[in-house]
Amino acid sequence: MINTEVKPFKASAFKDGKFIDVSDADIKGQWSVFFFYPADFTFVCPTELGDVADHYEEFQKLGVEIYSVSTDTHFTHKAWHDASDTIAKIKYTMIGDPTGLVTRNFEVMREDQGLANRGTFIVDPDGIIQAVEITAEGIGRDASDLLRKVKAAQYVRNHPGEVCPAKWKEGEATLAPSLDLVGKI
Repeated sequence: MINTEVKPFKASAFKDGKFIDVSDADIKGQWSVFFFYPADFTFVCPTELGDVADHYEEFQKLGVEIYSVSTDTHFTHKAWHDASDTIAKIKYTMIGDPTGLVTRNFEVMREDQGLANRGTFIVDPDGIIQAVEITAEGIGRDASDLLRKVKAAQYVRNHPGEVCPAKWKEGEATLAPSLDLVGKI
């Protein structure tokens, strides 16, 4: 999936109290995060989505749009938004994918259950996937670390010839891969 283009899709979504259509064309020209999760009205999922909601302004300042995706409908997303204080905080786009097209495009569909795995994809402004994280059902993700990875992806894109080492944080030293570094790190 790394360095591949997001496949074409069109889906209905819930955002800012409205139903909207979203497609692959909408992500071009901006950074995007696709945040797949198994289902609305569950246990780990609202903690993750709420965590991303708490960091949404930071993502927006970086020019990043968030798209949460489950195989629920956009109607179910609205009902969950209306019923849960945690989900009510969400201002980003909640894509409904009842046909599973988007979920299959990102290769995170559990075919035997019709549910998405926990998958996170950082997509650059050209629609190219730059980072992927997939975790088991019981392992929640951390929006702070996702934010760090987005910053690293943006840094590398804006600074050709440099790479971000493990645990890199914005403002810290990077590496310029070269023959001189081989065996010295």
